Amino acid sequence: MARICEITGARPSKGSIVWRSGKPKREGGIGTHVTAITKRRFFPNLQRVKAIMPNGEVRYVRVSVKAIKKGLITKAPKRTWRKPEAAAAKAK
Repeated sequence: MARICEITGARPSKGSIVWRSGKPKREGGIGTHVTAITKRRFFPNLQRVKAIMPNGEVRYVRVSVKAIKKGLITKAPKRTWRKPEAAAAKAK
C-alpha cells in the first residue's frame, strides 16, 4: 500500500543522513568533516481514520495528521446502535 495521504497527497520525501567526525572549532577543535552521506526517506504521519466523505458516505481513509489538524476531514460519529443479531443473542 502506498504511503500517500488521500486528502493532501503528501508522500514520502527524500533526504540524507550526514555523518561527521572531528571536534567543532567553537569547542576548540580543528573543525568537523563529512565522512559519509546516506540516503533516507521522510514519511508522512498517516493515520487510518473513519471519515464522512463529501457524498455522505462513511469509510476509512488514510490521511496525514496535518490534514486532520487543519480540519480537512470530518470524523464520523461513534456508532450507538447494535446489530440486530447481537441484540437478539443478548436477549436470550
